[in-house]
Amino acid sequence: MKKILVILLLVGQLVYAQNKKAQDTTENELDNVFITANRTKTLRKETPVAISKITAKIIDETKASALYEIANKTPGVVMVNLGNEQHAMSIRQPISYSSYYLYLEDGLPIRPLGIFNHNALLEINQFNLQSIEIVKGPVSSLYGPEAIGGTINLISQKPSFYPEFKFGIQADQWGYKRIQAAGGATVGKIGFHVAGISSLQENSWMAQSDYKKDNLNVRVDYQINDNTRLISNTMVGNYFSDMSGSVNENDFNNRTYTSTSDFTYRKSEALRTRLTLEHEWNLNASSYLTVYHRDNKLGQNPSYSIRWNPVNNPTTATGEVNSNNFKSYGAIGQHTQKFKFWKTTMVSGTSFDFSPVTYWSYLLDLKATLNPGEIGKQTVKKYEIIAEHPETKLANYTADIYNTAIFKQITFTPIEKFIVTVGGRYDAMKLKYDNALDNSSGSKTYDKFTFRAGTNFNPFQEAGFYGNYSQGFAPPGITSIFTARTGTGGNTGIPAEFYYNLKPATFENFEFGGWVSLFENKLNFDYAIYYMEGSNELLSIKLEDNSTDYRSAGKTSHKGIEFGFNYKPTKQWNIRIGGTVAKHKYIDFKVSDKSTDVLQNLSGFEMPQAPRWAGNSEVSYYPNWLPNFRASVEWQLISSYYQDQVNTVKYAGYNLFNGRVGYKFKRIEVYSNVMNFTNKLYAYTVSRGNLTSSQPSYTAAAPRTFLVGIQYNLSLKK
Repeated sequence: MKKILVILLLVGQLVYAQNKKAQDTTENELDNVFITANRTKTLRKETPVAISKITAKIIDETKASALYEIANKTPGVVMVNLGNEQHAMSIRQPISYSSYYLYLEDGLPIRPLGIFNHNALLEINQFNLQSIEIVKGPVSSLYGPEAIGGTINLISQKPSFYPEFKFGIQADQWGYKRIQAAGGATVGKIGFHVAGISSLQENSWMAQSDYKKDNLNVRVDYQINDNTRLISNTMVGNYFSDMSGSVNENDFNNRTYTSTSDFTYRKSEALRTRLTLEHEWNLNASSYLTVYHRDNKLGQNPSYSIRWNPVNNPTTATGEVNSNNFKSYGAIGQHTQKFKFWKTTMVSGTSFDFSPVTYWSYLLDLKATLNPGEIGKQTVKKYEIIAEHPETKLANYTADIYNTAIFKQITFTPIEKFIVTVGGRYDAMKLKYDNALDNSSGSKTYDKFTFRAGTNFNPFQEAGFYGNYSQGFAPPGITSIFTARTGTGGNTGIPAEFYYNLKPATFENFEFGGWVSLFENKLNFDYAIYYMEGSNELLSIKLEDNSTDYRSAGKTSHKGIEFGFNYKPTKQWNIRIGGTVAKHKYIDFKVSDKSTDVLQNLSGFEMPQAPRWAGNSEVSYYPNWLPNFRASVEWQLISSYYQDQVNTVKYAGYNLFNGRVGYKFKRIEVYSNVMNFTNKLYAYTVSRGNLTSSQPSYTAAAPRTFLVGIQYNLSLKK
């Protein structure tokens, strides 16, 4: 199947070369301008990576209640909804919570290196988005560590020249409602844009799932002169959510969406502010300097930290309360220089980030009330807190994180239609810490030079190929470093031991791809074929005494094909097909040092939560007979995948259909989204342990949901 797909794509390009007609005035897909892949405005046909752009039109028509509805329209991207805008991600990786993704806001990381959070995108204001650029595969040579599986750059709305204002409300039948407003204008040399949302969820289909979110974004541009501009951007956000957790198999199948806990929660307070000075020296040279500050407080009583032993102590469990707070002070400077020789463009830059962080967590004693069932295969009906132990710290440290980097990239055209891109970056993360649990102080340094080289070959005006080799690396998150080894610390009486010896994970990626536009730009498709290996990945190993140990020793492989197809036969119809076929395997993954365990190494096994197929396709209709009306049907496909590491049980996956309609009458727009149109029973994720007695955990997905909304749009554009 893979070979057939590749052959068809290549044949299509050759057919187009022999039969292409004169170019019309329609904007070509290959003329789309991207910023993320090269840190400067670059045409797609000059970018040797797999990159996709979600435009303002797509964002506006999706009318998403959560970001995953937008991101999943990108081939190769599966952003997993965990409820209340919480999420996991899968881009060239299995569905996971790993720190292999970099989330940017206007090119600046949302989190500092070392403090990755898989839920970071819940802080984003969807009503402030202009576009989204998604780079698939490692771009560590430009953006640094964690830019491995993918990089998502959320690009904010800019001030409009003419006064504009929009206000809207949306709600569904499950107690969700959101109010949103945005507006901006330019007066003289000053332009501004303000956007705010307030979301509320109460009494949903899932128990223990209320949430509230408030976000405000303010941007002010000051045009100092024709060549110099000062930009201020500030975001303030507050978030609080109950955490319902997963459900057992019986409750899932019966659609009994009760929660095993009524005390778990996640809360976030976030402030991000930045000031950027941009200057164009001449037509061939430009620079910018950004200084920024972050202030983030994240508190949790997380459902995923509940520990229950169904064999030894089935009626008791433990939990934890934790708090992770950090501030950041940083700067990034970049200069872009163009030369006539070989049409060369050179991008050079440096960055510095200082982020002091505090983290603590303490123990909870829980009572577990069991559901009736076979001994050893019982499940928990309810957890209750029977004692809190603030004096029993599971973690308690402060750390100062210093991140320093320099980067350079050169793009040149030695021969016509052949573009070469070479780049490199050196990152040094220095960690100074005080660990109260073992009364230790010290420092750690994680540094790495990453390299990237790629070529673009565009033999035809609207078709081309690219290839690249890129490296990536990710230091261990500091919460992993300061996690006490099993059986030490806490109330065990044994001095705590920590993971000061963890190493960064490293990745190598090889990639080939291409794109083509046919029939006067009515049909566009692109593809990417990749192979990536990871080394020193963090894993948990069972020891002889039945305790577990972290090690930086895992090795994995990731290979696949990503493809996107867009066909617009008339102005009334648009057909989009996109997806990926991939395989994620363990090359070397030693899960046990225990001599009595039959299975000690998972080499050759498929990774869990790794669907072979994933796709998102859509048919949109814009009837001539009813201008300003739109309707679309979307199909989301997730194929089967293994629930466990030992590849014994699979989850069947799902096919899901969504529908959207909208109509604009003068300044008023009304719309409705129907999510899970067929009311399918499915789960966002399913996982289980490796024992034969292990029971699956289902992150249940929402039943059929009707979202309705109305929006007022005002523009004084002449």
